[in-house]
Amino acid sequence: MFIILSRTKQYLRKNGFYYKKEYMRPLMTPDNIYIFKFGRKQLDNRLIIRYSHKWTGRQRINEIDLRLHKQKHPRVFRTEAELLEYLQTHLMDHEARVHSETDQQGKEEVSNGASK
Repeated sequence: MFIILSRTKQYLRKNGFYYKKEYMRPLMTPDNIYIFKFGRKQLDNRLIIRYSHKWTGRQRINEIDLRLHKQKHPRVFRTEAELLEYLQTHLMDHEARVHSETDQQGKEEVSNGASK
């Protein structure tokens, strides 16, 4: 059973976010990659989890990269607890700011188009 980021998934569901999971196994590296896209209206946020397996078969997260709304430089976390702490403090503010900016741009485009 694949249970990486179970607490993060619960947090996102509780706050009204949708998500999509993808699994990737690169040929050249021993790490596995789990891509997790999420968002409210569009899946424009992305988590990239690089993990490997211990000799006992348990999964070990090596790195978690978070890109909110197509950021160029990701935030890097070592554990899911650090990620959850960051999401709880920043995600709602970031969502509100990004969607208010896109709503304002949409209104400006409509008003510019109507005046022509």
